[in-house]
Amino acid sequence: MPDNIRVRFAPSPTGFLHIGGVRTALFNWLFARHNNGVFILRIEDTDQSRSTEESINAITDGMQWLGLDWDEGPYRQTERMDIYKQYVNKLLEEGKAYYCYCTPEELEGRRKRALAEKRIPKYDGRCRGLKAPITGREAAIRFKAPHDGETIVDDLVKGRVVFDNAQMDDLIIMRSDGWPTYNLCVVVDDATMGITHVIRGDDHLNNTPRQIQLYNALCCSIPQFAHLPMILGHDRTRLSKRHGATSVIAYKDMGYLPEAVVNYLVRLGWSYKDQEVFNRGELIEKFTLEHVGKAAAVFNPEKLLWMNSHYIAHMETKDIIKCLKPFLIKEGLIKTSDEPPPPQLGKTGVGEGEAQLNEVWMTKVIISLRERCRTLTEFASAARYFFLEDVETDPEAAKKFLIPQNRPALEDVLKGIEALPVLSENDVDTLFKSIMANKSLKMGQVAQPVRVALTGRTVSPGIFEVIDILGREKVVRRLRRTIDVIPPV
Repeated sequence: MPDNIRVRFAPSPTGFLHIGGVRTALFNWLFARHNNGVFILRIEDTDQSRSTEESINAITDGMQWLGLDWDEGPYRQTERMDIYKQYVNKLLEEGKAYYCYCTPEELEGRRKRALAEKRIPKYDGRCRGLKAPITGREAAIRFKAPHDGETIVDDLVKGRVVFDNAQMDDLIIMRSDGWPTYNLCVVVDDATMGITHVIRGDDHLNNTPRQIQLYNALCCSIPQFAHLPMILGHDRTRLSKRHGATSVIAYKDMGYLPEAVVNYLVRLGWSYKDQEVFNRGELIEKFTLEHVGKAAAVFNPEKLLWMNSHYIAHMETKDIIKCLKPFLIKEGLIKTSDEPPPPQLGKTGVGEGEAQLNEVWMTKVIISLRERCRTLTEFASAARYFFLEDVETDPEAAKKFLIPQNRPALEDVLKGIEALPVLSENDVDTLFKSIMANKSLKMGQVAQPVRVALTGRTVSPGIFEVIDILGREKVVRRLRRTIDVIPPV
């Protein structure tokens, strides 16, 4: 292996950064970091009709969110046009390229005839031996490819792959409008940037023999190739939005943690023994191409959710608070400012009209919900009743539990809460048991009406825990409001 490893991630900015692209970037980044090499970001933006600044920003934003920092770049192909033209001219001067005057309509007609006659629909080479230009026509430039022998790709993932040169045609390396094409740009970029390993999806494998021929024609060193298996949906078809795949920033917006996304994606096509969960240091230490599989990987949204919930469950509470804050702001549960929280929040929850984070109080909220939430959006939704002034009550829950026969128990709980000198889980537990004994009730007959009154839901963390987090003020206010709307028995 070369001493100075240099790899690149080279996306086309024609859309957002999707799962397949992220996985490719991640494998390149890990390979570089494992080998103390250089990771380069190169934007292949020569498709002027589809490339956008918005897409470029989405790519860099997504990589930064995932922590995939680059050592060089981002380079842009549109800023390297003079370099491409120099190499095209070199091929022309050495007789390794030629002008082609065939029109698109002529080429399409020949392609259809070849298909009808069951021949390979490749360029027939009629301009290959031209001695003079054809007046009145704009010329593209084609590479004079070898038509005999074989081109061999010794792929680091797929093994030895042999291509028959007779099956390949003379590809266009510069269009008639003066714009270089993908295969020419890639070869020139990789050669001039000293790329030692090209790690990319196996949908590019058919481009590789053409590119190897160009390397040879330009007398440039050929990098080692590693073509990664495709990512498929659950139905074994190519991954698309209908399988739950979307842009990486959308996963951020849905409340996924970057560490979880990285951990999940690295396991799509790579494995190390039976280990499932890796921190970043472990990934860098253990990642090698030898452990990349040849078979296509299947994207499983539920497995990604599981991975995300695992990271949430094991995160430091202070880190969850930091990550959760934007989602609480989006839900309208806290303000965007950083005003000091009132001093009583450590014991009594959020006070009247106050919606600021308090780390002590928020830690209680985090601990109560973290095992129940798989994403940060679920976390923010589950925590609504802790922050809101007025609880949002589910109509079905109210119909079942906020009924006249449960009003006496609610009144007893209210009186007991008001009378407690200190509001603690133990004291509330004792209060509930006393009410149950006096009225011959089971825990659910007391706890569920109180739960619905305080949270608006039938499912929540333990009711004593909820009461402790809400604090006396909110508990008393919500119980009173609930009791006021329930008719007496």
